[in-house]
Amino acid sequence: MHPVLIDLGFYQIPTYGVLLYTGIVLGIWLASRRAKLVGLPGDKVMDLGAWVVLWGLAGSKLLLVITDPSYLASFAGFWGLLRAGGVFYGGLIGALAAAFVLLRRYRLPFFAVADVLAPSVALGHFFGRLGCFSAGCCYGRACGSWLGVVFTDPRAAAVSGTPLGVPIYPTQLIEAAFNLANYVFLAWLFRRRVRPGTVIAAYLIGYGIARFLIEFLRGDADRGFVLGGALSTSQAIAGVMVPLGVAILVWVHRRTRDAAA
Repeated sequence: MHPVLIDLGFYQIPTYGVLLYTGIVLGIWLASRRAKLVGLPGDKVMDLGAWVVLWGLAGSKLLLVITDPSYLASFAGFWGLLRAGGVFYGGLIGALAAAFVLLRRYRLPFFAVADVLAPSVALGHFFGRLGCFSAGCCYGRACGSWLGVVFTDPRAAAVSGTPLGVPIYPTQLIEAAFNLANYVFLAWLFRRRVRPGTVIAAYLIGYGIARFLIEFLRGDADRGFVLGGALSTSQAIAGVMVPLGVAILVWVHRRTRDAAA
């Protein structure tokens, strides 16, 4: 595809970075608007969102190095790593850690804020996966059907190891499509004023299932493997996300039933 959006010779602007930045800014802005709808301070939610993003980016880079240590050595060390992508689940873990710390500091209710942020996470991830497709990272395995796409830019192969000249599954676009649909659903669910915790639970369940299935189409090694290669790192984390989301839904249901009683 097009890993570099603008090439000035002495300076390059990566397509991935532009799309990721767009998703972050739009997601935080929409989250601040949703916060005001439920009586939460929009400025604090926006500030929290910015820190969550920073911690999330750091977590995504850390898990990338953990799952594939050679990644750090392959791209001119630390500065190359900054230009590379990241592992989304590492970002999610980093973001949750930041949220836990800042929610206590700002004295904001966890589940109410989590419900505000969940749709924005899906929207930001949509833009991020479009960036992945542009850069060639997070690519799929060989594909013999009409779904296959062919990458030809040698920069994608140099940076991400993307196979060139052969049809592969467009896993980036498949996940982007799911994330956009998930954003629409979560935003709709939020507007229904459901009990706090419902929206974030729906996100954990929906994305966990989708990511687990999409991983079977992935062909890159950056995601890492566990249990002797039986599952990718992302599938293992998805195996925790889904039960956690179900547990939150059960807890919300019981609280609602007890309150009604």
